[in-house]
Amino acid sequence: MATKDQHYFYGLGRRKRSTAQVRLLTGKGNITINGKTADEYFASSKHLTSMLVQPFTALDLEANKFDIITKVSGGGHNGQVEAIRLGLSKALAILNEDYKSTLRRADLLGRDSRERERKKFGLRGARKQRQFTKR
Repeated sequence: MATKDQHYFYGLGRRKRSTAQVRLLTGKGNITINGKTADEYFASSKHLTSMLVQPFTALDLEANKFDIITKVSGGGHNGQVEAIRLGLSKALAILNEDYKSTLRRADLLGRDSRERERKKFGLRGARKQRQFTKR
């Protein structure tokens, strides 16, 4: 974890029901999510771990120069990865203002606000109704 003399950059990311609090520090490239490594947390899923480093690839930065410490809650793994990615992009934009335009062009700074629609009373789901009978 971060000591008192270490300075970190903070970003909050949200997607669907997931919320991620991301701290970006200078370090050796360790990604810690809820006290576990990224490979351990996402069960060595190559797709999800590659999504985590998308902000670094968009900026042509080396991910092994930064440590990422994340607390994430809610939602599934895909929503959590997208929340972490948004929080990381926000932290990088705070780190250097010049990165902001590149990250925005790469569509990494926008919040995807789509959420699951709630089930309504009298319906089978959010919108599905019972079959209409004429007679």
